[in-house]
Amino acid sequence: MKKYTTVLTIAGSDCSGGAGIQADLKTFCAHDCYGMSVITAVTAQNTQGVKAIESISPQMIKSQFNSIIKDIEIDAIKIGMLGNAATIEAVASFLDVIDCPIVLDPVMCASSGDSLLSRDAISFLCKKLLPSVDLITPNHHEAQRLSEQSIEEKKDMIAVAQKISQLGVKNILIKGGDFDSSTCSDLLFKANTGEIIWFEHPRIKTTNTHGTGCTLSAAISCHLAKNKTMQTAINSAKNYVTQALRQGSEYQLGKGIGPVNHGI
Repeated sequence: MKKYTTVLTIAGSDCSGGAGIQADLKTFCAHDCYGMSVITAVTAQNTQGVKAIESISPQMIKSQFNSIIKDIEIDAIKIGMLGNAATIEAVASFLDVIDCPIVLDPVMCASSGDSLLSRDAISFLCKKLLPSVDLITPNHHEAQRLSEQSIEEKKDMIAVAQKISQLGVKNILIKGGDFDSSTCSDLLFKANTGEIIWFEHPRIKTTNTHGTGCTLSAAISCHLAKNKTMQTAINSAKNYVTQALRQGSEYQLGKGIGPVNHGI
């Protein structure tokens, strides 16, 4: 009998399908992985913004996870929207019982600018989760909040990554999409060795960027589940997201920030 490559997403639901759980499961499928989910929150949102958020109880979050691990082996975990300290604590409580690559996308706000992580939860995130994950994938805004340092130019990303590494995380990938340039420069900092690796990809001119961060971290998780090295996993995932942005730019969905095309 064949064996699925399994990836679990722990994240919030996006009813419009562009980000969150829905984007993760589409990405898993595009990478020939069997996707599973632990839903941390339900959001009412569309391409124009987040209208409402309702958190799932910590006990229900734990129950979802326990139901999966009692029956199915997990090859990798992707963590997305957590929302509050209670959810972070619940997720942190069960990560130690599993041995697989864990990727954390520290979702703090949506593409529309709406906040998705309460202020009091950031310190919980740093103390409870970062030491348990293999990779964290913040954008500029998130990296600045985690490090309490600003990013004004490309070289600042190195100092910020080094500061975040002091929180106990093994690898930091700071996404460079916020710079106004023809290329997107992402920085991988390996805490154990101090190695710095840059990933350069062409910038796609499009407003359809909803769910880009979710999609990238989900794709990296798929490659890590298939035992790829961290550098190879990130590079392959970046190539996928670049193509998803390029093909997504050809479509119009909704009246705001449209999604990438996951089904490439």
